[in-house]
Amino acid sequence: METEGQSVDLVGASVVRPFARAAILAALMGATALVAIPYPLSPAPVTLQILVVFLVGLYLGPYWGGFSMVLYLTAGAAGAPIFSHGNAGVGYLFAETGGFLWSFPLAVVLVGLFVHGTHGLRDPGEVSLPVIAVALTCAMVLMYAAGTAYYAWLIGIGLVEAAFVMAIPFVPADLLKMAAAVAIVRAGVIDPT
Repeated sequence: METEGQSVDLVGASVVRPFARAAILAALMGATALVAIPYPLSPAPVTLQILVVFLVGLYLGPYWGGFSMVLYLTAGAAGAPIFSHGNAGVGYLFAETGGFLWSFPLAVVLVGLFVHGTHGLRDPGEVSLPVIAVALTCAMVLMYAAGTAYYAWLIGIGLVEAAFVMAIPFVPADLLKMAAAVAIVRAGVIDPT
């Protein structure tokens, strides 16, 4: 009895490598959400998620970075306990901090576009510090705006009042996360290839 062998085309490294990185960084996003320090004056806890958003945009760019954050949101919505404090489910995407969650893919795409443009990935360590600083600042403003606006709409309060609950108290910690992202890129801690 003779069997014929069939040739199977495998997915190339140009897809497998970025897909694997996107999945790993989505998992890292979930892991950092579990370490959540409650802030008594806000429903939003202090987490390292903003740092991961910065790193995903810097290292994966707009396309695979955006995919990574959509993968994270999809896994959490499907029931994986990877939102802050181990929460999960579609309902959590519409809870008080839902605006932040929805902004993560947009913020990553924004950082990726600033740093990499639309044609391939660059080594973020070779990107000028002003470009990285502007990219991360714009992403942070976008996340604050989305989180604040959604919270204000959901609770029925003014934007200024919502900003004092959802944004302003977190600025110092998020500036430290921004500095950490820059330090990680400059130190070459993560291999961009």
